[in-house]
Amino acid sequence: MITLKQLRYLSALSHHGHFGRAAKACAVTQPALSMQIQELEAQLGVSLVERRPGEVVLTEIGAEVVQRAGQVLAETRDLEDFARHRSRPLTGLLRLGVIPSIAPYLLPKILPALQQQYSDLRVELRETLTHVLLDELNRGALDVVLLALPVEDHDLATLRLFDDPFMLAVPAGDNRHDNVRVSVKDIDVERLILLEEGHCLRDQALAFCSSARRDVSLGATSLATVMQMVANNYGITLLPRVAVDVELRDERVKLLHFDDPVPGRTVGLAWRRTSPRKADFVALGRLITETLITDESKPRRRRVRSS
Repeated sequence: MITLKQLRYLSALSHHGHFGRAAKACAVTQPALSMQIQELEAQLGVSLVERRPGEVVLTEIGAEVVQRAGQVLAETRDLEDFARHRSRPLTGLLRLGVIPSIAPYLLPKILPALQQQYSDLRVELRETLTHVLLDELNRGALDVVLLALPVEDHDLATLRLFDDPFMLAVPAGDNRHDNVRVSVKDIDVERLILLEEGHCLRDQALAFCSSARRDVSLGATSLATVMQMVANNYGITLLPRVAVDVELRDERVKLLHFDDPVPGRTVGLAWRRTSPRKADFVALGRLITETLITDESKPRRRRVRSS
């Protein structure tokens, strides 16, 4: 009989492409994991993996089995959640994925509020690129993801939380952007610095700069690096509003507001439609928005040019 353990091991092997790394991720020995894969192959009567020196490659049927196994594991996780989380919202384990252009700016505000209001909740965090988070969400490795909407996946449900407008970050001495407000057409795409390929924030910024080439300027792995490039007069960038309090620390950078229509993104939550924890995710979304509203009401000093 096929077991969930075998399916978990196969899924881990597919993800890591290496018996040793997969075994470590599953907290078992490499021989134990290899034996379970062999037993699964024997039960199915097919070869699932091709063993090569230093790596493992799925066979064609192995890739199909992994995809179906992912669905089984995700539904199993949803079944467990249904039984465990019927009494009170946000208890037990919550595996939360967050994209890098949101995590450093919202998590320091959200996590203390979660700990205070939901003391029985244990959060496991995963910060990486959108496409990786969505893949792990569909496989059941994550429960919910905080990211930029929309999400083009009919198997996922989403909840809009708030709009996050962009601002134009330029060197403080840059007189070419000396207006109180600017429009998108004022952006010099030749000087535009964005995150590297794979970050959704890069694609969102390029979508508003229709004349920009896809290979626009330099690409960085973090907004902190981008802002240092701007501070040292290497170019300009679009900065999400949620990042302003953290990233605007250098007197060599000034921020400008955009005229309407203001470019920006919509931030929200995504989860599997089959998950029984919708009430948990709605409660999480409510806490996020309430925490941000409370934070916005606090007085602070900002170096932002506005009318």
